[in-house]
Amino acid sequence: MQRNEQIEAAYRIAKERYAALGVDTEEALRRLQDIQVSVHCWQGDDFHGCEAQGGELTGGIMATGNYRGRARNAEELRQDYEKAFALLPGKQRANLHAIYLETGGVPIERNAIEARHFEGWMQWADELGIALDFNTTAFSHPKADGYTLASRDPNIRDYWIEHGRRCRRIAAEMGRRQGNACMLNHWLPDGRKEFPVDSFERRKVFMESMDAMIQEKFDKQCMMDAIESKLFGLGMESFTVGSAEMCFGYALSRNIVLTYDLGHFHPTESVADKISSTLLYLDHIMLHTSRGVRWDSDHVVIQNDELSLLMKEVVRCNALDRVSIGLDFFDASINRIAAWVIGTRSTQKALLTALLEPIELLREMERDDVTARLALLEECKNMPGNAVWDYFCEKNEVPVGMEWFEEVKKYEETVLAERS
Repeated sequence: MQRNEQIEAAYRIAKERYAALGVDTEEALRRLQDIQVSVHCWQGDDFHGCEAQGGELTGGIMATGNYRGRARNAEELRQDYEKAFALLPGKQRANLHAIYLETGGVPIERNAIEARHFEGWMQWADELGIALDFNTTAFSHPKADGYTLASRDPNIRDYWIEHGRRCRRIAAEMGRRQGNACMLNHWLPDGRKEFPVDSFERRKVFMESMDAMIQEKFDKQCMMDAIESKLFGLGMESFTVGSAEMCFGYALSRNIVLTYDLGHFHPTESVADKISSTLLYLDHIMLHTSRGVRWDSDHVVIQNDELSLLMKEVVRCNALDRVSIGLDFFDASINRIAAWVIGTRSTQKALLTALLEPIELLREMERDDVTARLALLEECKNMPGNAVWDYFCEKNEVPVGMEWFEEVKKYEETVLAERS
C-alpha cells in the first residue's frame, strides 16, 4: 500500500470513530483550513531587526544561543519565511515588529518610520498571497531606559507616542492593501526592579500617553489596536506598568483588542480560564502562543496541556472569529526554521484537537452526568486525531510526519550554512 493510501485509510477509520461521537471530521478540517496563525519574524533572526544602528536586546527580553544560519537582513528573513510556509498546511500570516523596516542602510528614528519603509514586506506578502500583522517596538533603544509611555520626561513620552502613531498608520496601510485587518500589538516594557511608591501616577501617565497615541481613528477593517500585559521582565521584576489589570481595563474602556501571551502570567495561572470571561466583555482578543519554563523564557511552543486547553476554550466558546492567534518565542539554540514549523504545527494540532472534540455530547453529559463527562474527556485524549492531521497535511500538499524536518536539514546545509 502506497503512503498516501495508508494516510487515507487511517483517516477513514478515524472519521468513523469521530462520527460515532457526533463529530464531523470534514467540517473540522474545513474550519482549520480557514484559521491563519500569525508567524512572528523575530524567531528568524533573534530579534536583531533591520535598523542600521543595531544593538543588544534590552527591555526585559533575551535570546539565547547562536545556532548557525541566522537571517542577517530582510531578504534572508523572507527567504527563510518562505521555506517555513512551504512546510505548513493552510495559509499563515507574517507578524512584523517595527524594527524590521528597510531603509537602504540609512538610519531612521523610530518616531519617523513610514509605510514606505515596509514596501518590500508588503510587496512580498502580496506576491505570496498572505497577510501581515505589526508591532510597535519600544525596547532596545536609548530612549527606553525603564519607562517609555510612562516616563516623567515629556520628550521621551512624546517620542514613543509618535512612534505608536506612525506604527498605526503603517498597520492601516498594510490592512488596506491586503484587504483584511492588520493586528497592531502594543507591548511596552515600562517597569522597575523594585515596586515604586508612585505606581498610580505612573499608570495614569501611561494611560494618557496611550490615549494620545490612539487618538487618530482608523477603520477596523484595516487595523485593530491590541494591548499586551506582562507579569514581569528582566529589570522590572517587581513592577510592570502594563499589568494584566491595567491592560484589561484599558482594552475594555477604549474598545480595543486585548492580547494574552502564554508566557506573561504566573506559571500556575491558566490563560485558558481567562478566555470565556474576557469574551463576555471584549469583542476581540489576541493570543500569543509561547512557552515559559519557570519564567517568561519564550521557549518554542509545543502541544502541551496548556496550549491544548487554551485552544479548546476558544472553540468551546465558538469564538474562532473573535480570536486572533500568533506565535511569540525566539530560540537561537536550535534551527530557527524548525522552531517556526514546530511552533506553528503544534498550535494547529491543538486547534484540530479542539475542533474534533464532541462538544455537544460533552455539554449534554455536563448537564446530566458529570462522571460520564470526565470519562469521555479522558477517552478523547487517545482518539486518532493524528490520522486526521496527517490527512490534513496530505491534502495541503505539505510534508507528513517528520518529512518536513528532512527538508529543513537540506535547507540548512545548502542555504543556512553559507551564512556562517
